[in-house]
Amino acid sequence: MNGTVRWGVLATGGIAERFTTDLLAVEDAEVVAVASRTEASARAFADRLGIPRAYGSWAGLVADPDVDVVYVATPHHAHRAAAGLALEAGKAVLCEKAFTLHAGEAEELVRLSRDRGLFLMEAMWMYCNPLIRRMRELVADGAIGEVRTVQADFGLAGPFAPDHRLRDPAVGGGALLDLGVYPVSFAHLLLGEPDSVQAHALLSPEGVDLNTAMLLGWSDSGASALLSCSIVADTPMTASVTGTRGRIDFPRGFFHPERFTLHRDGRDPQEYVIEGDGAAERYSFRYEAAEVMRCLRAGETESPLVPLDGSLAVMRTLDAVRDRVGVRYPAELAATRA
Repeated sequence: MNGTVRWGVLATGGIAERFTTDLLAVEDAEVVAVASRTEASARAFADRLGIPRAYGSWAGLVADPDVDVVYVATPHHAHRAAAGLALEAGKAVLCEKAFTLHAGEAEELVRLSRDRGLFLMEAMWMYCNPLIRRMRELVADGAIGEVRTVQADFGLAGPFAPDHRLRDPAVGGGALLDLGVYPVSFAHLLLGEPDSVQAHALLSPEGVDLNTAMLLGWSDSGASALLSCSIVADTPMTASVTGTRGRIDFPRGFFHPERFTLHRDGRDPQEYVIEGDGAAERYSFRYEAAEVMRCLRAGETESPLVPLDGSLAVMRTLDAVRDRVGVRYPAELAATRA
């Protein structure tokens, strides 16, 4: 694929608008269509952002011959259906995080994309951020020695009403899939999939996790990760990775960092700062969109920055956490009864 990459946006919520706004600023990216379950919602979104075509069904979008790649921005519970529909129509897909409701659905999407030779990527924009990539390079080069501990948290104070989507188990509500996916993905990026998962959570009357603590372990290295997420407490939202010869600290907003500090034994702290527009750049989805477009032009069906095997591993860890704290979604229960 050369030249302009033509995008279709599936869903019209807040994250879809933020991503699309950034996408419109990416060179050689064109947003040609948007879809929602209602034509009115799709048309309002299209008019607001200057998108040529609006569809009142997902099927209309994925059948559009001018769409090269579909960005799926639905709630978690619809990721499997929406991304699957696009893949079955022969479209490349960028699917929001958490990748799916549970690992079984993620495995189905990955199998479908690989069987058809189509591009698929989880929208883990944190992995595409240049400072996260630089941190990963430093760790891989041994700047802090062998990694021994990872700490990360992401919490919002709320309060969220019982009818808010974050409290609704039917759409995958709770702190874990919306917020906990970031600390878990941060730990996975550095240490891979853990072989030990412990967790404790405060559950809502509706049965979703409001406040969750996780302790992950890696027996081969002895490393551990202490992670947390919350929709009832405004946590520091910081992250730190400590090795045998140093430490890297991220300030508030670690998942879209503006800077981080490298501490090494016997040396002055060294600060790394994002290039470009500073604080404005840290919120940008452009890095993620650029990686998708690079892969499509190179004929790659998976991104080396956000590999599918890594997304599957994260989903397995999220499943293990939910198993430990007793969170089950209605769709899972229905599948079990069937």
